[in-house]
Amino acid sequence: MAYTKEDIIRIVHDEDIEFIRMQFVDIFGQLKNVAITASQVEKAVNNQIMFDGSSIEGYTRINESDQYLYPDLNSFAVFPWRPSQGRVARLICDVYNTDGTPFVGDPRGVLRRELRHCQEMGFDTFNIGPELEFFLFETDDLGRATTITRDEAGYFDLGPLDHGESTRREICMNLEEMGFEIEASHHECAAGQHEIDFKYCEAMEGSDKIMTFKLAVKTLAQKNGLHATFMPKPVFGKAGSGMHLNMSLFKDGKNVFYDAGGKHCLSPVAYHFIAGLMAHAKGLTAITNPLVNSYKRLVPGYEAPCYCAWSASNRSALVRIPFATEHATRVELRSPDPCCNPYLAVALCLAAGLDGIERGLTPPPEITGNLFEMDEDDRLRLGLEALPTSLPDALSALQADQLLMDVLGEHISSRYLQGKQAEWREYCTRVSNWELEKYLVTY
Repeated sequence: MAYTKEDIIRIVHDEDIEFIRMQFVDIFGQLKNVAITASQVEKAVNNQIMFDGSSIEGYTRINESDQYLYPDLNSFAVFPWRPSQGRVARLICDVYNTDGTPFVGDPRGVLRRELRHCQEMGFDTFNIGPELEFFLFETDDLGRATTITRDEAGYFDLGPLDHGESTRREICMNLEEMGFEIEASHHECAAGQHEIDFKYCEAMEGSDKIMTFKLAVKTLAQKNGLHATFMPKPVFGKAGSGMHLNMSLFKDGKNVFYDAGGKHCLSPVAYHFIAGLMAHAKGLTAITNPLVNSYKRLVPGYEAPCYCAWSASNRSALVRIPFATEHATRVELRSPDPCCNPYLAVALCLAAGLDGIERGLTPPPEITGNLFEMDEDDRLRLGLEALPTSLPDALSALQADQLLMDVLGEHISSRYLQGKQAEWREYCTRVSNWELEKYLVTY
């Protein structure tokens, strides 16, 4: 919905809204906000709310800390889970410097720049359709998160086996009140695991919705005495949580990935886009799979991709082409997990695909067989390369990919790499439960 400044001021006054969250995202994908009272709404819509950027990891230094929040007026929404009296609304913001220029470390700005590049190439719209998975776990007597679930359900099961069914339904209803069109929700394959899919939309709006989705899931789970986690692999031996990303390009209102006469009804543009994704897949992984834990999901046997391959039907491939009619023709990247920063992930996926189009790249032959059942000789014969198997490997691949580094910009790329390298060093010095179980008695 399109809002004006006057619309927002009127709604805040007429609907008993007492607080407004001015939301933004740090480079690691963490949602932040400055909360203001309704009395400050005119300042908010006129870009006059300041905050201390030096307090946000990866933002500014202490001697250049003042920054402004410029709200996207169309992002205005009221949180339906808050009380009917003293309601809370939100505005999603871009971050600007005091001189009125966009802050180079704002992830939304990275996506905005790449969308301009897309339009300069003659494409009107880049749509995304994310599929987010998550776990609902019990909390202990102190309200702390556990990995315990009394849920005994599997794919598409329902209550009473599915103990999270009522919470999942409540999440869907609240999201629809916020303007989401929920297309499907169901139990996933692991105990306590769920998926909710919402309709595709333009890339910036879709990235905003990913952040809103995660906030709603965590908030409503907590309200119901549960803990929701988007951690990629919270339980050993069980499926991990992904965020399959469906993508399509439009020009003059038509889906340019569709060609009725092409194999799989795909156009040459679609094949170039697929080839671009695959050419940059290794570097992309550092952004789409940002945690140490992410690489415990990207292992054979759990439908998460491990190798750079594409297919029209094969769910073990990195890139899949779901069956669809003309308007809905799309390319699905299956590697991302829901802990990624969606603005950076979507921007780099678009940049990779556009690079494939600009250079006229051709993807390798389609792989129809189950990649997890192939041995090393089969994969070598087919020329299949593996995705990075650890965070350090992925970071090295990102550093080696100049296109992706340029899209991120020096500010974000350097701080992202520093932060993730520090995360890896911390992980390497921690003593895990596995080490205690393996070594404590034996040695």
